Amino acid sequence: MASLELEGKIKMKLTPQSGQSARGQWVRQDFVVEYPDGNFTSEACFSAWGQERVDELGKFGVGTSGKVCFNLKAR
Repeated sequence: MASLELEGKIKMKLTPQSGQSARGQWVRQDFVVEYPDGNFTSEACFSAWGQERVDELGKFGVGTSGKVCFNLKAR
């Protein structure tokens, strides 16, 4: 599956969440990206899953501009 990309800036980072599942410990952190959409701005919420990705997200503060690469997946 090809990844998708979105360029914008981090508008908000929510508090990391963690827990225990049948497969072991998990951690995730949601964050909102604001991006230009024609004459307006839109927002999209993403989840960073796993300690490595949450740590990587921690390097970027609110207001930081960049590119988010993601895959769409639904269950």
